[in-house]
Amino acid sequence: MKILITNDDGVHSQGIIQLASEMKKHCEDVFVVSPSVEQSGVSSAITFLRPLFPKALGGQADTQDEDIPGFSLNGTPVDCVRLGIHELCPFRPDMVLSGINDGLNAGPNVNYSGTVGGAMTAASFDIPAMAISLESSPVMDYAKASELAWPLIKRCFSMPVPTGTFFNLNFPTVACTQESEVVVVPTETNPMGFDFDHGHDPKNRRYFWATNNPAPQPSPMLTDTQALLEGKVTISSLSTNLNCSDGLSILQQTIDGFTA
Repeated sequence: MKILITNDDGVHSQGIIQLASEMKKHCEDVFVVSPSVEQSGVSSAITFLRPLFPKALGGQADTQDEDIPGFSLNGTPVDCVRLGIHELCPFRPDMVLSGINDGLNAGPNVNYSGTVGGAMTAASFDIPAMAISLESSPVMDYAKASELAWPLIKRCFSMPVPTGTFFNLNFPTVACTQESEVVVVPTETNPMGFDFDHGHDPKNRRYFWATNNPAPQPSPMLTDTQALLEGKVTISSLSTNLNCSDGLSILQQTIDGFTA
């Protein structure tokens, strides 16, 4: 198996370092293309108003393993995946992994996540992909999370994956210290994190700073956000398909017969 790895926390983050090291134990080829600096919250943004400059990884300074080749890039996770697949990676990857992210990517936050954006981009090119995230805590055990991720990665991609489908894997902190149930759940859609802290900076300019509050209201069924609060490892299936069949049907009935 040949794997391309990216993330949104930057090439020097322990999440991607440990994930790449773990994948090297199991895979034929591992290649990294990652943002040179943190790109959290950029979703599926691309860079097109300035050029991209790939910089070859320098071994231990970047990946702690000089045998893992790749590049850092002055761009977003989507830039990394697009350039990685079509220009930089010496092979067409069998799979793209994005992570391991510092902090959960669950519920509506998947819409903003650069980690998820990287995986979605790979899926749009019909390459199996998974975003992987670990709950933030004072001590982040990325090595353990990487070890736990591998059997789940193998199992998820041992079956045919529908075109445009990719997976979102989240580990609660507790999963790194004790056995945790793995559940397949839908992504929470109730809004969350729309409260802002506010105040004035030293120049008396008013500011607003996004928070993670409030938490989403629980849905009638178990979703990723609720399952993670219960200490479960969650896997959700996402899609690149932006069409809404119900909406198209209603729109067709509404617009039918109109001319411009």
